[in-house]
Amino acid sequence: MLVYPNINPVALQLGPLAIHWYGLMYMAGFLSFIWLGRKRIIALKDTQMSNKLLDDLLFYGVLGVIAGGRLGEVLFYNPDYYFAHPLKILAVWEGGMSFHGGFIGVLLAMVVFARQYQLHWLELMDFIAPLVPPGLAFGRLGNFINGELWGRPTDLPWGMVFPKVDNLPRHPSQLYEFGLEGVLLFALLWLYAKKPRPTGAVSGLFLIGYGSFRFLGEFTRNPDDGIFGLMTFGVSMGQWLSLPMVLAGLIMMSWSLNRT
Repeated sequence: MLVYPNINPVALQLGPLAIHWYGLMYMAGFLSFIWLGRKRIIALKDTQMSNKLLDDLLFYGVLGVIAGGRLGEVLFYNPDYYFAHPLKILAVWEGGMSFHGGFIGVLLAMVVFARQYQLHWLELMDFIAPLVPPGLAFGRLGNFINGELWGRPTDLPWGMVFPKVDNLPRHPSQLYEFGLEGVLLFALLWLYAKKPRPTGAVSGLFLIGYGSFRFLGEFTRNPDDGIFGLMTFGVSMGQWLSLPMVLAGLIMMSWSLNRT
């Protein structure tokens, strides 16, 4: 049995200014996006993307991630709490960001970006897809450091006790999701996208991969606080939100591959 190391969520305190690990994880995710994006630009010789466009793309993406992720957390998982404490909606450094909300926010931000720069939206999403998983991995590390989104009780030898929850050993589900949604999904997408693929295929694989890994990971994750716990058929909100992603990915990949 392991014990959660009780990491201080504040990485650095400079007088009244507190720099949180959670924010640093998001910063690391954005920096990895730029670094990997530049590698993609070099590898994709016929891409319309440039380093200047990539920098602008990140700006739009950050807005989509933060606005969509926070609104998704408020609306999908804990509306009663946030509507009772509206100022807490702005406290993003305390954690609480919904991937599915952030995903919708990024999709909308990329629609605006593609129109402004006269780019093909689906080709843009294919370019972005392999760059996303490292950011998801850093986000899961942020969840672990914050001691949030802990797992369900387990008798496995690596079960971890989260003292602020109870004394039961639990799945370190944040680390499972780090490995599945971050490391494994990145490896699959990066390798698949190394060769030219039909438009929409890389995006379709991202939807299938993330949706499937998230669905599996949720079986070890404690249901989120708020008005939703386990829902119909014992499936969590995260799983219900992931199923349409898998279905959309299968349809997209079928459409993409059958067009060639």
